[in-house]
This record gives sequence, structure tokens and C-alpha cells, in this order.
Amino acid sequence: MTNPLFEFRSFRFFFFARISTTLANQMMMVVVAWQMYGLTHSAYDLGMVGLAQFLPSLVLTLVVGQVADRFDRRRVLAWCLVGQLCASAVLIAGTLDGWLSREAILIVSVALGAAKAFQMPTQQALGPLLVPATALPRALATSAAGMQAAIIIGPALGGFIYVAGAEVVYILSAMLFMLAIGFVSFIKLNNVAVVHEPVSIRSLFAGITFIWNRKEVLGAISLDLFAVLLGGAVALLPIYANEILHVGPWGLGLLRSAPAVGALAMSLYLAQRPIRGRVGAVMFGSVAIYGIATLVFALSTSFMLSMIALACTGMFDMVSVVIRQSLVQLQTPNEMRGRVSAVNSIFIGASNQLGEFESGMTASLFGTVPSVVIGACGTLLVVAVCMKAFPTLVKHDKF
Repeated sequence: MTNPLFEFRSFRFFFFARISTTLANQMMMVVVAWQMYGLTHSAYDLGMVGLAQFLPSLVLTLVVGQVADRFDRRRVLAWCLVGQLCASAVLIAGTLDGWLSREAILIVSVALGAAKAFQMPTQQALGPLLVPATALPRALATSAAGMQAAIIIGPALGGFIYVAGAEVVYILSAMLFMLAIGFVSFIKLNNVAVVHEPVSIRSLFAGITFIWNRKEVLGAISLDLFAVLLGGAVALLPIYANEILHVGPWGLGLLRSAPAVGALAMSLYLAQRPIRGRVGAVMFGSVAIYGIATLVFALSTSFMLSMIALACTGMFDMVSVVIRQSLVQLQTPNEMRGRVSAVNSIFIGASNQLGEFESGMTASLFGTVPSVVIGACGTLLVVAVCMKAFPTLVKHDKF
């Protein structure tokens, strides 16, 4: 490995733990979506899977921030992975015994959402402790590159292995969760202070207050929230694969992987050439291109064009992700990172899982293609509104 960041032993294990976890999750979710659509043939139920994973994050926001700031983040992360391992075991049993129903899938999705509710802010708060502050933007891009590689491989691998049976995919996912737990156990931290102040209303809402008082951070995460919330079409990919592009599970896996291909290419580029100036203008421009690419995907009936459009959405979304995460982490003291990351995770979760629910609902009302067209136009409108609402973010030059 030539990347100097891998000289930091704990970052190396953190990196591989994220890859293993992401790979397992992506493989599981492509099969869960295919099983749900096979059971109900309903866009609404595909959206419900996303909502079921998002709601625990919303309910537990104030709790997970406190946990991430008050306890050993390595242990919290390990227990989150144990929870996802248990969820994969339920999916294995339900598939093998034939009792995996719509309701069972939604219950497992809630359990996965609860585990991820604790995992995401803990993971975000842990990362900055593993490298020097000056190397953090590059570390975020490098970590994102590994994660995106897993997102590329995971759905495609899950789609191909599905031919051998859904239970085979779930078993492999369980093995990857166990591997990730092993990697986390090797992460070492030195003299990291934790919060000892009593739990109070002030401490519970400290993360929200912190973000509200920093308008550029608020603007960055708000832009990402509403743009991806409206522009996301991941929940509808089974319908596109089956009814519009006429490809099977393998095609669905490739479609789900396409955004990650673009994101991986961009994250590798940013790992070598970090953004050093005009970060605000770059972020707004990238989100606008994301919306245009989503519109192209919505209207496409060509599998190849759809793949290219989805790759572009991933590529330009990654620019926004790196800028947002860098702004949040570099401006947040360590003892606050758990609570701030918990709030940030809600924005991320809302844009992804709640975005899937929004896509399913609008598709059931207006149809699949009109739903994605409306969302893409909504994304472009969000860019214009946020540029007006957060002028200092537009003019922000350097981190």
C-alpha cells in the first residue's frame, strides 16, 4: 500500500472494517429489495423498507450522540456490528424455513436501522482520532474510496450470488460482519477524553445547537439532505430493472453499483488532489450536476445510458460528501463529535432512507418515471434556494 495514511495502524484497521461492513450491507440490501418486490410487487413497499431503516435513527438521535461521546467508540461500533450480524442470521433462517414475509422484512429493516443509528455517528466521530487533523480531508476521501469500492462490488456480487439462493448471500454477509468485528478489535486509541458532564437538556441538544450556530455547516448538510432526498431513485431500481430496462437481478445489482463507480472514481481523485479552494461554489455546482444526471436517468430506456447517468450521480454526490464531512469534522471538538455526528447522520439518513420512502410514495401516486423526473427538478430547485439562503457558504473558499 503506497498511501501514507496506511502507515497509521488504527486507520488501516478502521478502513478495512468499513469495507467489510459496507460490502455486507450492500449485498444484503439488494437481496432484501428483490425479495420484497417479489413478494408484493409494490413500489410503496420498497419505499417502506427505506422508511423502516430511517425511523430508528430519527427516534434515537439524542441517545446515540450521548453514547458516542460518553463510551469507548470502538466498543460501541463493535456492538453495532454484532446487531447487524444477528439481523443477517434472522434473514438466513427466514429464507431457509420459508417464513420470511413482508412484515418480517420490515421488522428486520427496523433492527438494521437501529444498529446503523448507533454505528454511523460513532464511526464518524472515531475517524478523526486515527489521523492528524491536517490529513483528515484526504483520509475522508480515502475511506470513501474504499467504501465506494465495496458499494460497487457488493450489489453486483449479491445479484450474481442470488442465483444460488438468497440464503447464500445472507450467509456471506454474516461472515463479513464477523470479519469487521475482528478489525475493530485491533483499533487502538491513546488518552481519548470522554464526556463526564451529567446528562441534561443542554447536553442532549448540544449537537443541534452547535450546527445551528454555524450557518455554513448547516447550509452544507441542508443542501445534501434536500437534494438527495428529492433526487434519489435507489428504491425504484427494482422497477426500472424489471419493467423499464428489462434486466434481471444481475442488472439490478449493476444499476445499484453504478453510482458507486462514479463515487469511487471521484474519491480516488480527491484522495490525490484534495479540494483547496472555492469549496462552496464547487459543492453547489456538483449538486446541480447530480440533479441533471438524475433527470437523464429518469427518462432513459437504455441500460447503458442509465448506468452512465447513475455513475454521474455518484461522482458528483461524492464531492458534496467530502466537503460536508470535512466542514463538520474540522470545526467540531472531539468531545462534541458524537452528538454533532448524530445530527449529521439524521440528515444523511433522511436523504437516503427517507428518500427511498419518498420515491416509493411518489411513484405509487404518479408513476415511476414521473416520480424521478419530479425529484430531479426538485433537486435543482433546492440548489437555487440554498444558494439564496446561505450566501456565505457559496463564497466559502477554503476549509
